[in-house]
Amino acid sequence: MQNNLFQQAKDAVAQFTNNLAGGTNEQDKQAAQNAIQAAMHDATGEEKQQLQQLQQQLEQNKLS
Repeated sequence: MQNNLFQQAKDAVAQFTNNLAGGTNEQDKQAAQNAIQAAMHDATGEEKQQLQQLQQQLEQNKLS
């Protein structure tokens, strides 16, 4: 069974990083972080590792 929250978190981070140059904002980043936190609750061990990587990716991308 696929974790829908996990997929939403991946999509939110991808959208945030893809839009960095095009005018993303702190709300977009917060939405991605919220999606990661929501997905963590029901994530498998492997998904948790991937979610931690997504969190690090968010932290590395600074807003201009």
